[in-house]
Amino acid sequence: MTDLTLTADFASRLARIALGHVAREYPNVLVHAIRGPDELGTPRALHPIFYGSFDWHSCVHGHWLLATALRLVPDLPEAADVRARFDEGFTSEAVAGEVAYLARPTSTGFERPYGWGWLLALAAELARHDTEDAARWAATLRPLTDVFVERFKTFLPKADYPIRAGVHSNTAFALTLALDYARGAGDAELAGLIEAKAVAWYAADKACQAWEPSGDDFLSPALIEAELMRRVLGAEAFRNWFADFLPDAAEGRPATLFTPARVSDRTDGKIAHLDGLNLSRAWCWRGIGAGLAEHDPVRAVAGRAATAHLNASLPHVAGDYMGEHWLGSFALLAIMGG
Repeated sequence: MTDLTLTADFASRLARIALGHVAREYPNVLVHAIRGPDELGTPRALHPIFYGSFDWHSCVHGHWLLATALRLVPDLPEAADVRARFDEGFTSEAVAGEVAYLARPTSTGFERPYGWGWLLALAAELARHDTEDAARWAATLRPLTDVFVERFKTFLPKADYPIRAGVHSNTAFALTLALDYARGAGDAELAGLIEAKAVAWYAADKACQAWEPSGDDFLSPALIEAELMRRVLGAEAFRNWFADFLPDAAEGRPATLFTPARVSDRTDGKIAHLDGLNLSRAWCWRGIGAGLAEHDPVRAVAGRAATAHLNASLPHVAGDYMGEHWLGSFALLAIMGG
């Protein structure tokens, strides 16, 4: 059985993995809308901070991993290298470059909503530190953080429908990350928008059939919705909502939510997403279980499901770059729990 606690050795391993890719520019997938040849550029020219890790959002949450590992294990053997990475990347000039990219007319939907959520998660993590270094990095990042805060505030009022996909477009995952930021930052406006939208989108959901996974999911549309609602609703309201949402959970149904996905080819970037699904399900099951009453039989079922999913994919966070450039962040989420 996998230990569901973060050990210093495993935090060190995750940090080494992230340090190996957050400043690795190539290979790289650019999602870059252009209006003419003058807007062409290399990943680093377009994104002065988040040019590594195969794509922009993975580089953002690779930095989140590094910041989180540094906070949880301050004497991390890689601590000096982590600080050096932030000192090198988080400069006012580099942040201005990232902000300028977002100011382009063709960048209004860039990374919506997944990258938006992860950038706010990174900002929230830096705010949890009590060091001068982290305070400086957070202050330097602030102009970019503010852009994504405003984008959420502009987008949510006009988003009439949720996106229930198992990939980057999923709205519940992004709102979960953004809500943690909003509450920590004391941004009552953003928190209120997220809470209201979560209720509008998901409060009436009952008897979830959980037709998942799809072949390239890394999120469970069902479980991440439940994890968001756990954070939005009060304890009793959540328990009542969850009893209606997954009424047969105590019997392990729908079975697909309790069964880890099989990953047939970890060199295939899309199929490798399924390792992320297993890890993000473990994270959700741990949070959901913690939100249920102590006598609720689903707590034990949720715990077993979390362990099974963690066991299935935790050994595979490294080995092929298609998974290695991002899976560590989901492993850390799963181990930290909800």
